[in-house]
Amino acid sequence: MQKPRKIPQRQCLGCREMKNKRDLIRVVRSPEGEISLDFKGKKPGRGAYVCPDGECLKKARKSRALERAFDTAIPAEVYEALEAQMRDGESDGA
Repeated sequence: MQKPRKIPQRQCLGCREMKNKRDLIRVVRSPEGEISLDFKGKKPGRGAYVCPDGECLKKARKSRALERAFDTAIPAEVYEALEAQMRDGESDGA
């Protein structure tokens, strides 16, 4: 009998809920320090996770959770770019 595979869990930085990794969007800081969304989960760098919901990204921004996760200051234009990427990603069906 085969043992069921364990589904990896990650905590959303916005709502702080544990969810299946594949249900969340990975925010990644590349080795060069660039911050972007990683819909496929394959980009190199430090990752943090948020729900595919603009509200969770807003909460993470307000609580500075991404700054703490990446140990760096994140300018407002990066958050705006993340919000735009999230909207574009949803319309692409990522």
